[in-house]
Amino acid sequence: MALFIAGSIATDHLMSFGGKFADSLVVEQLDKLSVSFLVDNLEIRRGGCAANISFGLARMGLRPTLVGAVGEDFADYRSWLERHGVDCDSVHTSATLHTARFVCTTDSTLAQFASFYPGAMSEARMIELAPIVARVGEPDFVLIGPDDPTAMTRHTEECRKRGFRFVADPSQQLAFGDGELIRGLVDGAAYLFSNEYESHLIEQKTGWSRDEVLSRVGIHVVTLGAAGVRIDQAGQASITVKACEVKAADPTGVGDAFRAGFLAALSWDLGLERAAQVGCTLAAYVVESVGTQEYRFTNASFIERMEHTYGAQVAAEVAHKLH
Repeated sequence: MALFIAGSIATDHLMSFGGKFADSLVVEQLDKLSVSFLVDNLEIRRGGCAANISFGLARMGLRPTLVGAVGEDFADYRSWLERHGVDCDSVHTSATLHTARFVCTTDSTLAQFASFYPGAMSEARMIELAPIVARVGEPDFVLIGPDDPTAMTRHTEECRKRGFRFVADPSQQLAFGDGELIRGLVDGAAYLFSNEYESHLIEQKTGWSRDEVLSRVGIHVVTLGAAGVRIDQAGQASITVKACEVKAADPTGVGDAFRAGFLAALSWDLGLERAAQVGCTLAAYVVESVGTQEYRFTNASFIERMEHTYGAQVAAEVAHKLH
C-alpha cells in the first residue's frame, strides 16, 4: 500500500531552568523585560506530526512517503528517517528558511517560555502531489496532517480532483482555523482523525452536528486518551477499543503513533477494530518513552503486548501480517 503522509516536520529544543522564572521578573517592569536564564540541559528531539507518523509506519514495516517542507538543516534528521525506512525523496527543501522549530525553557515550577518558528513549513504550499505520484505510484491514502493551512487546503483539493482517498487530520490547526478552512479540510475524507475535544471543536467551528460530520466523512476515529478509541460511522454502531496498560513517561507524539498503527493495519486489510488495537499498542510504546521517535520494540514483544491486552486470537491475526 502506498501512503503519502503530508504535514509538519520539526525539531523540539527543550531546556530546563533549575530556578523559578518568577524570581527574576519584576511585575512593574514587564514592559521593559530583558532577562536571560542559565539552563541546566538541552534536549533536541525529532518531531512534527507527519515525520512522527511516517516513522511509526516504517517501524511497522511499511515504506511511507513523507510530504512536507524543511530547511537545509534537515540533513541529519533526513538520514535518521531514511535509515528507518521513510521515503524522504519528496520532501521540499527551502533555500532560505530553517526547518520548523519549537524552543521551550521550563523552570522548576513547570512554568514555560516557549516559541514556535514555522520556517520552511510555509513553503509546503509549493508541493504538488502529481509529481510524487509519477515517482512512486498512486497512493492508497494521503494523510493530510497539521501544516501550513494553505498547503493543507491545496493537498486536500488535489486529492478530491484526482480521486485520491484522503485522511483528514487537522489536529493543532483546529484551534486557529475558521469554519471555512475546517469544512474544506474535512468534507469528503475517507477517514477523519481527532481526539474527543477536537471532535467537539470541529462541530462548533463547522456548524455541523455530529450526524452531519459523519454524513460528510467515511469514518471518524476519535481517540479518548486512557479510555482508548471510538470509531464512528454513519448508520453503524460505534466501535470502542480499550487502551493498553502503560507506565506513562511522556504523552508527546502518542496520537501520531496511534495513527501510524491504525494505517498500518488498514494496509494489511485488517478491520477497523483490529486497526484501532494495533494503533493503541504502538501508542503505548510512545507514551512510555521520552521523545516521539525514541521507542523500541521487537515484533515478538509487540505481538505479546497485543495478546496481553486483546487476546490470543487478535494477536495471531496481527502476527500473520507483521513482518
